Amino acid sequence: MMASRNQNKPPVNKNRVVDEAPGDKRRKTGLGRAIHSTSSSRGREVLTPVNNPKEVSVAPSETEVVEFTKEEVDALLNDKFKGKPFDPKGKQEWTTGHIKRLKVCIKWFQNSLHELAEEKDKLREMLSSSERKCVETEAVLKIKEGELNETISKLETNVASLKESLAKENSEKLDALDSHKTEKEARMASEKTQDSLREELGRAEQNALNANEKVKTQEDMYKRLQEYNTSLQQYNTKLQNDLKAATDANKQVEKEKSVILENHSTLRGHYNMLQKEFTSAIDSRDAAVKQKEDAEKEVDKLRRDLQQVKEDRERQLLLVEELTSELRTCKECTGRTVAEVDTLILKSTALEETCSSQREQISSLQHQLASATQKLKMADLSSSEIRTEFEEQKRIVSDLQDRLRDAEIKLLEGENLRKKLHNTILELKGNIRVFCRVRPLLPDDGPAAEATVTFPSSVESAGRGIDLYQSGQKYPFTFDKVFDHNTTQQEVFMEISQLVQSALDGYKVCIFAYGQTGSGKTYTMMGRPEAPLQKGLIPRSLEQVFQTSQALAVQGWKYKMQASMLEIYNESIRDLLSPRSSNGAEGGGTGKQYTIRHDADGNTCVSDLTIVDVCSIREVSNLLQQAAQSRSVGKTDMNEHSSRSHFVFTLRIYGVNESTEQQVQGVLNLIDLAGSERLSRSGATGERLKETQAINKSLSSLSDVIFALAKKEDHVPFRNSKLTYLLQPCLGGDSKTLMFVNVSPDPSSVGESLCSLRFAARVNSCEIGIPRRQAIKPLDSRLSCG
Repeated sequence: MMASRNQNKPPVNKNRVVDEAPGDKRRKTGLGRAIHSTSSSRGREVLTPVNNPKEVSVAPSETEVVEFTKEEVDALLNDKFKGKPFDPKGKQEWTTGHIKRLKVCIKWFQNSLHELAEEKDKLREMLSSSERKCVETEAVLKIKEGELNETISKLETNVASLKESLAKENSEKLDALDSHKTEKEARMASEKTQDSLREELGRAEQNALNANEKVKTQEDMYKRLQEYNTSLQQYNTKLQNDLKAATDANKQVEKEKSVILENHSTLRGHYNMLQKEFTSAIDSRDAAVKQKEDAEKEVDKLRRDLQQVKEDRERQLLLVEELTSELRTCKECTGRTVAEVDTLILKSTALEETCSSQREQISSLQHQLASATQKLKMADLSSSEIRTEFEEQKRIVSDLQDRLRDAEIKLLEGENLRKKLHNTILELKGNIRVFCRVRPLLPDDGPAAEATVTFPSSVESAGRGIDLYQSGQKYPFTFDKVFDHNTTQQEVFMEISQLVQSALDGYKVCIFAYGQTGSGKTYTMMGRPEAPLQKGLIPRSLEQVFQTSQALAVQGWKYKMQASMLEIYNESIRDLLSPRSSNGAEGGGTGKQYTIRHDADGNTCVSDLTIVDVCSIREVSNLLQQAAQSRSVGKTDMNEHSSRSHFVFTLRIYGVNESTEQQVQGVLNLIDLAGSERLSRSGATGERLKETQAINKSLSSLSDVIFALAKKEDHVPFRNSKLTYLLQPCLGGDSKTLMFVNVSPDPSSVGESLCSLRFAARVNSCEIGIPRRQAIKPLDSRLSCG
């Protein structure tokens, strides 16, 4: 019965809270658009509004696709029985029809959540494809970086060859100077040719000056080439920086995928940084263009120099012809000048070869300049393409983030409404809600060869299912909520905060913890009040009660609160707030016999029990501390400080609204049961043995009551123990009841954990009365029990 009831519930996300935004009167709730888009190809019949229940008599069949609006769901939730108050048959028929309509609505929500999950998977696939494109872009950038490095190495090789040619020209210049000295000595030896040789020497010196000027020109050109090479290196550095920035951007995109909402501002800052880097790249490109224009000017200048060299060569040819004629004349006078003329011819030939090599170098530099210009254009085009592709990827990522955010909001809205519908069905059925909590492994636990507890991740069981393994066999269980070992105290309290609020609204609320010793019952209920993050359900519930009561004062509400604390020890009631309760005697050492009474309204009173008026959380904290010091604890094999009694904290709340004259009475019962382990596991002897037997007897009686309620027997044995008789209004009355079953993942405790989970499953299948609000007489006429 329990499995069929919990089987179709969608998972609960405990970390998400969405404020319901007001919408249009015909606004679809949750994921109406998703339902419409997925079911447009099939026939669909819209469920008529349920503002008038008489118009809806039969729920739609399972084959029909039903769509709900927000107003229809609200009307369905707020629909009340309008028949005669003493017409149980009519009320039962109305309740049956109402539950059918609620099931149809829940089924619609489950379909919507399933389709939303599929859409979310598609969005994730699109995001993965965009990431792959970013990786491909990065690979293309690396290839372009390699090409630019090759170009730089080629330019460096050309610079080295230019250096070698310059060294050759310097050596040739030195050789020409040596030969000039030799010629000068020869001319001085020859008196007849002295004047002609002096003229020749002057001409040779002029040629040497011209050659020096050409060498300086070549050196200037070499310096310019070095500057151009430096600028190319700087441009390559900037391109590498751009590549690094693009790589960083891709990594940033990967980080933003996991924390999309939280790093939105970081993405904007990164985008501004990329804009700045792109602007700097454009500035670098403009500088490179300017350098190219300067290089073209230098080429033009070199061309003019080349033209000047050609004119000098022609003058040198004329000079050679004149020297040849003079040598013919001198040859008749002396034979020694022939060698000198031959030497001059060789020099002229060498100068011609030098001019030819310089022309080839100029042509090579022109080709290199054209190649560099072409590569610069290609780099500009590549930069533009990369920027366009980056903008497109950024737009796609932004669109995916928006769609993912919308889908999550819709999921939260649907989950919120699903919880509300689920709570409404539970109230109509009257079932006891059961939460399961698994504590983490502790250093004192035995070695875990394999996990004894796992949590299914399917859509139907996520957050509600738990699987226990014993001897290789799997035992699956499903409850209203399952908390794993990583759940914090605050997250657990958020799930029961609305239940605590019901006590202020005038309902009777009971929350009790069940499980073996050492499974975390006391930590769940009390925690460590001195540590804010480790407070348990009792201190957190009291804080919420006092804070909410103060907030409701502006609406005219005034509250009076009374607290009492007791423990059931060895089937005897002990008053933990009695001044002499610490001596260990029953009734606080006063010899009092406490009696449990239930009045006609279902209220429970314990005679002679100390009831304290409380006005602040500090007063209640002091009372809790006093009760903790008086509670019976002992050492067993299961725990060093094991609770040997059932602890019951009761807060009675009386509220009156002076403006509306509305008065309510609420009761909040918070119970920490003793350990449920078997006698053989506890290892108790002597006094501990007697305590364990009393604990097991009371828990066995609790189990008998649960079995009788599950089977709907006429007689339920509430009076078999003090515990079950005290809990009678919670288990068989009109109270909102929640049970925490605490489980230890210790492999040595797997048997006890299995027993606890089976017992919790039976509790979850029990049906009790429908909770009702308690209205009371004015506060002045209210008398305390006993």
